[in-house]
Amino acid sequence: MRCVLLLVMCSQLAPAQAPARPRGGGGSGSPVPGFLQFNGALSKLFGEHKAFTAQMEIEVRQGSADENMTMPTKLSFLDGNSRIELDLARAKGPQIPPAMAEQFKAMGIAEMTMLSRSDKQTAFLICPGLLSYAEMKPEGGAGDADKVKVQTSEIGKESMDGHACVKNKVMVTDAAGKATESTVWNATDMKGFPVRIETADGKDKVTMKLKDVKFTKPASALFDPPAAYTRYADVQVMMQEGVMKKMLGGAGAKPAK
Repeated sequence: MRCVLLLVMCSQLAPAQAPARPRGGGGSGSPVPGFLQFNGALSKLFGEHKAFTAQMEIEVRQGSADENMTMPTKLSFLDGNSRIELDLARAKGPQIPPAMAEQFKAMGIAEMTMLSRSDKQTAFLICPGLLSYAEMKPEGGAGDADKVKVQTSEIGKESMDGHACVKNKVMVTDAAGKATESTVWNATDMKGFPVRIETADGKDKVTMKLKDVKFTKPASALFDPPAAYTRYADVQVMMQEGVMKKMLGGAGAKPAK
């Protein structure tokens, strides 16, 4: 997992100029942070819950920063595949000046959707405002989900958002041998569903709070990029070309033939 935020990349975009290449990023050289990619390893934290939707607030604290950055999102999950919808205009934090929300909207990048397809070992970043999406390798690369190992140790009991929870330390080791440790609050009145997940990466910490959980099966079509959108093989190229067209008065990239 990388904690170089997608918001940092977007803040580098400016009218009539291409975005600078950010440092670090998600898998395959992508600037998308790993916590937006629910790959086969991270999805194991949901245990027996294979289909649900939830409102999810993501908090990110980088290094010695005094304040968190928060992003409200919607999570849909189906059989190991995830869809995260986010509105950058609603993100808050010291890195985001008030005027930036309108800038995001003008660029066509305020609303984004992250799809992670564990069944196809791929991921997609969709920009509806640009009528485009980029395909990328999932964080951690391809791997056999059956080889993912999960070790859970109870460290206490604690109430969280009105739910009695078992607080667990969970170590997930993916097929490539990369281990990720998280602290997870599993609600006893929701069959152990995780209502809070905290994951640290060095001095950075990501917290996910899940609310308004509905255990209904999302439509499978939600986990495919729109067929009419232009497909890119690189997120940065999509941003460069799509935003330039948007700022020059276009409606976004033209659908592929």
